[in-house]
Amino acid sequence: MKIKGILIFAISLTLFVSSPSDGQRRKKSSISQMKLDTTLLSGLKWRNIGPFRGGRSVAVAGVADNPWLYYMGTTGGGMWKTTDAGTTWANISDEYFATGSVGAIGISPSDPNVIYVGMGEHPVRGVMTSHGDGIYKSTDAGNTWHHSGLPNAHHISDVIVHPQDPDKVYVSVQGALYGPSADKGIYGTEDGGITWNRLLFVNDRTGASSLSLDVSNPRILYAAMWQHQRYPWRMESGGAGSGIHKSTDGGKSWKKLTEGLPETMGKLGVSVSPADPQVVYAVIESEKEKGGVYRSNNGGAKWDQVSKDRITIARAWYYIEIEADPMEVNTVYVLNSPLLKSIDGGKSFVPQPIPHIDIHDHWINPKNNQIMINANDGGGTISFNGGKTWTTQQNQPTAQFYRVVADDRFPYYIYGGQQD
Repeated sequence: MKIKGILIFAISLTLFVSSPSDGQRRKKSSISQMKLDTTLLSGLKWRNIGPFRGGRSVAVAGVADNPWLYYMGTTGGGMWKTTDAGTTWANISDEYFATGSVGAIGISPSDPNVIYVGMGEHPVRGVMTSHGDGIYKSTDAGNTWHHSGLPNAHHISDVIVHPQDPDKVYVSVQGALYGPSADKGIYGTEDGGITWNRLLFVNDRTGASSLSLDVSNPRILYAAMWQHQRYPWRMESGGAGSGIHKSTDGGKSWKKLTEGLPETMGKLGVSVSPADPQVVYAVIESEKEKGGVYRSNNGGAKWDQVSKDRITIARAWYYIEIEADPMEVNTVYVLNSPLLKSIDGGKSFVPQPIPHIDIHDHWINPKNNQIMINANDGGGTISFNGGKTWTTQQNQPTAQFYRVVADDRFPYYIYGGQQD
């Protein structure tokens, strides 16, 4: 009975102590009804707390005559520029771009002050930052920008500027990610982006995953078309719409290339060799041993499979890009989780040392193939010795964080998981 009485007293005391008084209730109510004086917020300032470690990039480009100058497009932080070969990077798109995800960069070879940027990253991750809003253009090497069309492109895989005419541009639009879209296909402009014409359309579920131009004859284009759709729970890749198309009249007409290629294809990448324009390389997602690297020695009329190595097409929806060396016809790079290099015409590939895995873009200086810049899940990195050594990626505040939290200590600690 004594124990029972003590227990009842303890419960009563707890209820008495925890029950707010009328005065406390009135005080709490008045606090909740207080209005925020927004002028007090003027004393708050944003600051970058890091980390200065690069995040995912799928677009890089350089200027052939200036080995110090490069551009990097990030998947969440817009456009960046270095004028000291990667020692420092500066953002050049803030206050100009309405979206932050960059898919492709095209610099005019005849006037490097003219730059076109295609928005919306092309590796179709289920956790992409956002889709893009078309094309942005700069005529002063990235100091200022203006929107230049294709607002419904969503995801752009390549932007190619004509070698002699900065107003003539070709764009491969991968299009909407989660459903059909009539905006997919290959587009072109001849007036610097004032007006655009769709040059190639397959169907509303087939976008353009890759585009390559013959620099010796700019009327010749190769387009890799990819039928695909991303669902929240799976990726659908491949179908009758997938294939490689060729134009010999600047995109006015196209022919689908078939001889030697698989009947059923998924995602594709294509690259014509500047060293010998009759040589065209393709990396193709396909079933069983049909997938791999293909090569044509006659401008795409006939193809031969030169490699069945599955590493060239692993996780194809995220990688599967190919880049022919501009000076050596038998040297070709395939972009996958590693950077793969072949010096025997695509028959065998060797992974190259690089600061970060997950490779998405690769630009090689057309006048010196030892100079290159690579885009990967850790940002952009530059090499001056053919890929033996690379510049740091620890100086790019472009890290992607899917979640950030703070704890209750003072001063508080901040926690976050960076995407790779």
